[in-house]
Amino acid sequence: MPHRTCTAATPMKPFSRSLQWDLDAAVDDDDGKQHFADDGDGKQNTERGLRRPSRLFYLALLYTVFWALVFYHHFSTSVQQSGGAAVAAPTALQLKPSAFFSASRFFRRDPCTGRYVYMYDLPPRFNADLVRQCGRVSASSDVCKDVSHDGFGPPITGGGEEGSLPERGAYDTDQFMLSIIFHVRMRRYECLTADPAAAAVVYIPFYAGLDAAMHLGNKDLAVRDALSRDLMDWLARRPEWRAMGGRDHFLVSGRGTWDFLRSPDSTGWGNTLMTYDLAIRNATFLNTEASARHGNDFAVPFPSHFHPSSDAEITGWQDRMRRLDRAWLWCFAGWPRPRGNGMGPERAELIEQCRNSSRCSLLGKLNHYVPGHAMQLLESAQFCMQPRGDGYTRKSTFDSILSGCIPVFFHPVSAYLQYTWHLPRDYRSYSVFIPHRDVVDRNVSIEEVLRKIPPEKVARMRERVIQLIPTVMYRHPAAKGVTFKDAFDVALDRVVDRVAKRRRAAAEGREYVDSVDGADSWKYDLLEDGQTKVGPHEFDQYL
Repeated sequence: MPHRTCTAATPMKPFSRSLQWDLDAAVDDDDGKQHFADDGDGKQNTERGLRRPSRLFYLALLYTVFWALVFYHHFSTSVQQSGGAAVAAPTALQLKPSAFFSASRFFRRDPCTGRYVYMYDLPPRFNADLVRQCGRVSASSDVCKDVSHDGFGPPITGGGEEGSLPERGAYDTDQFMLSIIFHVRMRRYECLTADPAAAAVVYIPFYAGLDAAMHLGNKDLAVRDALSRDLMDWLARRPEWRAMGGRDHFLVSGRGTWDFLRSPDSTGWGNTLMTYDLAIRNATFLNTEASARHGNDFAVPFPSHFHPSSDAEITGWQDRMRRLDRAWLWCFAGWPRPRGNGMGPERAELIEQCRNSSRCSLLGKLNHYVPGHAMQLLESAQFCMQPRGDGYTRKSTFDSILSGCIPVFFHPVSAYLQYTWHLPRDYRSYSVFIPHRDVVDRNVSIEEVLRKIPPEKVARMRERVIQLIPTVMYRHPAAKGVTFKDAFDVALDRVVDRVAKRRRAAAEGREYVDSVDGADSWKYDLLEDGQTKVGPHEFDQYL
């Protein structure tokens, strides 16, 4: 860069005088000879030596550099975007001013700010090896079929046997494959980062549900707990875990909380993933059924059978559900349980009432589950019964929503105290609640309750259910350009929000408490933003 060689600095002239000096400094006469300007008293100005570059020179230099960077950025981006394509024939260069001179290109906010996720690269024994060992899971179901196609299971083409499923995006998805589905989706997440310090949350891709399924019946507790304890030991050695004691970590189990809550000194059901080490309780667990008495587990929807790849597919399906002619007032897709079971009498009474009604349809146990048959039934009714199953929750709840059928619940823990991230707080806007005691002990007629609901309210409820479809399904991981938020997006947003509040509390020297263990744990999940205290609730009598 040019620089002054004189020893004394000359004070900077005002811009207008400096510019005039540059214009008058050298003037060519008619014969091409150069003459120097005088200094005002007729003497030639020769004592200046080498002139200091003017502001005009620097402005021109900055202008040139600016546009050079603009062109470099534009064409380097174009090369990166086309780097995987085959070499094409030369084409005419088309320049669009908006592609260069766009303020958003240079000053736009990073869309991933506050949303970055760091995903552990776990040893394969915690995930990939479990998939390869699918044959070790109970022979009652073909788990190796279920883990195919990234956990979606075999594709269902042509809408299924009954034509009750979408033409595209339909799969025979098992209810316990969510840990795989979530992991595959996270691999394509647009805000993944390799820098844990930049991450809002840390994801642990452990297939806890598959591990549990392989060993739930094993009487050797050491074998049943081995991989869970191995994971906790592995995490304890990681600096990412130690940074916040696991408070910024989350894990998707793919099963209900009950499969991971066995006390270390107990011989009961499940393993000790969530109890082995107190430190693990700092992490956030996403399960398909959460405990109403524990504060670090949150319920997320079971995966259903539709995994769309575009906005058009989801809106097309919603429109189809709006147009359906629903022949039945109510229906139940399920089968009886032993009456001695705590949930048996509820189902037995429900099935008996349905069999005795001309406005109810029943789908009992088949030789094997056929998604098309169940979906056809749910799509033909206005109300779909959702009694408790193996636990309080059922995959059928989300099959019903996918079918545009208004769910009817008999216990608040079946949905209202579970899926607080994905379903409206106003449960009356999309569902019907009939206390199970009314059905079992008081012989209340389910059909009479449903018939009393005005048709205009039924229409509003069904529309609300149809609006919920995108938020309770898991879209295809390869989908691009979609604008709707699915169950994955909703869950991740809430985890990020929870961890952000924990970080702010830690910066202020306190512990963020958004839940507790014990009888009131479920009430914390129902608090609105800003609320910190729990009190009496209409569901107290059921828990």
